[in-house]
Amino acid sequence: MTTRLFSILLTIAALTQATTAASVTAEQQVELTTSAGAIHGTLAIPPDTDKTGKVPVILIIAGSGPTDRDGNSLALPGKNNSYKMLADSLAAEGIASLRYDKRGIAASRAAGTSEANLRFDMYVDDAAAWIKQLQDGGRFSRVVVAGHSEGSLIGMLAAGKARTDALVSIAGPARRASAVLRDQMRPQIGAMPALWEAFETILASFEAGTTVEPMPPAVQSVPALASLFRLSVQPYMISWIKYAPAAEVARLAVPVLIVQGTHDIQVSVDEARALKAAKPDAELLLVEGMNHVLKNAPTDRLQNIATYSNPDLPIAPDVPKAIASLARRIAGR
Repeated sequence: MTTRLFSILLTIAALTQATTAASVTAEQQVELTTSAGAIHGTLAIPPDTDKTGKVPVILIIAGSGPTDRDGNSLALPGKNNSYKMLADSLAAEGIASLRYDKRGIAASRAAGTSEANLRFDMYVDDAAAWIKQLQDGGRFSRVVVAGHSEGSLIGMLAAGKARTDALVSIAGPARRASAVLRDQMRPQIGAMPALWEAFETILASFEAGTTVEPMPPAVQSVPALASLFRLSVQPYMISWIKYAPAAEVARLAVPVLIVQGTHDIQVSVDEARALKAAKPDAELLLVEGMNHVLKNAPTDRLQNIATYSNPDLPIAPDVPKAIASLARRIAGR
């Protein structure tokens, strides 16, 4: 009975949040022109902006893989709509936002390139171009970048390149991607010396900027690893691994907010604390019970992952409130 009541309350909260947000948010479809084609996004504008004057705008950068502007991934069943909920909640706080489909994803599919030609810096250049587009024309008082997961590093690099007004890192790692991969794979293959040695050899080559061909036989014998390290994706991984997020955030001369959920099973709280250590003047917000897709979730892995496909579960309200507070503060509002 208690579980059923809790579920009903969550549903009511989600419906209330959606209804309120829908009543205050005006969405405009926008695009960024690139040499490869248009990248499409959604600009969410809070109510009465014309009457209240310029407002800050948040550029929301998606995480890795085929994740679209609303926070949904083709790699997962169903939807979670976390980025859309974030945009709606920011609008309710009087803050505009722009979220977009990365090149090659969803509506921006035509702007994609072949897997062999894709580089991490392309995503950085796109984000920097969005920042400049938001800065031009004087429509917004300040431009803040909010990158989620892999988008955190993209945001750091773009913020430095385009001189944004502030950065928000949401569930962003502090270490290089190769270090994170080692931690993820050690429990699975660490007890198999030959396979671990081959895995380590590949990552070490990537860290040195070198592709691996042919693939070590031990890795070829494991389809999942062979696919992960296929030759066509190696140049992208090399271009990604070369960046250390902790070093990049330390270079920023703008206000930084680090947001991390305590129930995130993909990125640990230690990563957020390491980012904070690299940037001591940054603000660190640990959201109790929040997982990787910004939703309150149990620590049980299967139940946690189930929230990735639940569009009725609202995001943790502390996240938009903290981002809105930062945006208002730097805008002097």
